[in-house]
Amino acid sequence: MSTPFPFTAVVGQDDLRLALLLNAVSPAVGGVLVRGEKGTAKSTAVRALSALLPAVDVVTGCRFSCDPAAPDPACPDGPHEVKASSTRPARMVELPVGASEDRLVGALDIERALSEGVKAFEPGLLADAHRGILYVDEVNLLHDHLVDLLLDAAAMGASYVEREGVSVRHAARFLLVGTMNPEEGELRPQLLDRFGLTVEVAASREPDQRVEVVRRRLAHDDDPAAFVARWADEEAEVRARIVAARALLPSVRLGDGALRQIAATCAAFEVDGMRADIVMARTATALAAWAGRTDVLAEDVRQAALLALPHRRRRNPFDAPGLDEDKLDETLEEFSGSDGDGGDGPDDDPDPDGPGGGGRPPQEGPDDGSPAGDVPAQGEPSEDGQAPAGQSAAEQSPVRAAEPFRTKVLSVPGLGEGAAGRRSRARTEHGRTTGSRRPRGALTKLHLAATVQAAAPHQLARGRSGRGLVVRRDDLRQATREGREGNLVLFVVDASGSMAARQRMSAVKGAVLSLLLDAYQRRDKVGLVTFRGSAAEVALPPTSSVDAAAVRLESLPTGGRTPLSAGLLRAHEVLRLERLRDSARRPLVVVVTDGRATGGPEPVATAGRAARLFAAEGVASVVVDCESGPVRLGLAGQLAGELGGTAVTLDALRADSLAGLVRDVQGTSRRAA
Repeated sequence: MSTPFPFTAVVGQDDLRLALLLNAVSPAVGGVLVRGEKGTAKSTAVRALSALLPAVDVVTGCRFSCDPAAPDPACPDGPHEVKASSTRPARMVELPVGASEDRLVGALDIERALSEGVKAFEPGLLADAHRGILYVDEVNLLHDHLVDLLLDAAAMGASYVEREGVSVRHAARFLLVGTMNPEEGELRPQLLDRFGLTVEVAASREPDQRVEVVRRRLAHDDDPAAFVARWADEEAEVRARIVAARALLPSVRLGDGALRQIAATCAAFEVDGMRADIVMARTATALAAWAGRTDVLAEDVRQAALLALPHRRRRNPFDAPGLDEDKLDETLEEFSGSDGDGGDGPDDDPDPDGPGGGGRPPQEGPDDGSPAGDVPAQGEPSEDGQAPAGQSAAEQSPVRAAEPFRTKVLSVPGLGEGAAGRRSRARTEHGRTTGSRRPRGALTKLHLAATVQAAAPHQLARGRSGRGLVVRRDDLRQATREGREGNLVLFVVDASGSMAARQRMSAVKGAVLSLLLDAYQRRDKVGLVTFRGSAAEVALPPTSSVDAAAVRLESLPTGGRTPLSAGLLRAHEVLRLERLRDSARRPLVVVVTDGRATGGPEPVATAGRAARLFAAEGVASVVVDCESGPVRLGLAGQLAGELGGTAVTLDALRADSLAGLVRDVQGTSRRAA
């Protein structure tokens, strides 16, 4: 087993270390979410924390780590009467991204439960993590159903396993620590809010500090034992300080003045719900205890806000977490009275930059939502796509996206077996039961009626004499279920001069941004291919980060000819490569264009041949028709026919449009039917 890197030897990352230590002092703070680029010691610091936690007393032989002073009366290994106790180090349990539900919550022996009525239960990772740390690396890539189980356990402090009327419950109180790289996708808002604190980490740009990082890492790798011994005194000092802070914590006084500052800060930054207030109060108290004080000061409240509020400020997936520190200081100063009688806050004139003021990140589109709202008056291209005087015909300045809107549901026809999500129909582990089959490997979802039906004809031959059913392994049937999957939504965006005419690009970007938001909510991967001038490029390879796609879209320039065939061929190549990496995830191609094709010999015919490649492979597709004006050529509709998909106008893409009901994408298989 490898020797962990000492916590006190981590260079820099002060916010990360403080957040972890505060949770060690007061686990009620609610855990830490660590966001940052790869290679910034996120996992190293988390793994090192467990060595600093005080040891725990447990009932000897209890698989669920019951406290001898207050054993769980509902413990599956109980009831615990007068039993021997022992002391062990606090555990840090890692939850792999690809873990199964049974590995997380535990598994029942269904065969013994049916035939013997015995609750034979094998504990999972939640039981192992009780009274310790549950660490989820790449928590943003965790499957949705596992996230739901984590949320339930974190909220209730217990884990429940229910299988066909047989249930087991055990305590599961743990410090939840997650790390993530935002480039790989964001977290669901519900899970974000469950983390008490969040910190952003980044590699230092100071050469001296980077040199020290490399020096310590190499020294540890060369001789781990000697390196750990060098830091033993510092580790012991921090460990003793944690114990002292825990003992002092019940004596810390959170006065009315500090409480008013906490409430005013949460109100000023418009955080949802009351969890932020509670987390800030607990964090400020832990900060005071860590500093060896029994009174919470304004500086504790300020630090608590910086740790507890940034991830609760997101209003949509494209908002970056953050906090306006100037506004924070103004709010704390305004409510700095400590007498608890209301101070001078509510009696003063309201701040014009109050709850909706300077702390919010800028919006993606114009205030009035009009497509032309943010298009500069100068630099508008002509109807034929030519740039005005003084600007290159090949490239024009990017325009901002119009305000996003809720889109109609676009889904892939048929029944898939891809990653869990919320877009298209699929065979999944969760959803409505549609039938049964023999289990392949371990049984996870028992189909009780089918199991009884399979076992019933053999009862006489098996010598059944009592009331219990004689069940064999061959009788067990797995329930087949239908739910929803996430897809690969590949955007192919026309950025040519014809699209920039009449200031259409702002509306087009707003539509794509709306579809990206929909992809985020439905757990899709997204990719972005753009074409203009004489070629196409992959602006964003398939990724789970819709934030990255939104950033690339915002900076997308326009201008030049329309190499439609190049865009389609590049998209076809992207799908081919992605199919090798993830063959189960079905694609949905969204082509955003007015249908024009210019440049090169026979551009229209070449684009038609490229489009028919998608139709031949049965790839689901939709063309967002961006043509405008009183005279329409219908070229986007023709392209949709070549693709074997369907066309929808920008107006009809809106969910509240009167143009039609919610529709599925028409794929080749559906057209054939």
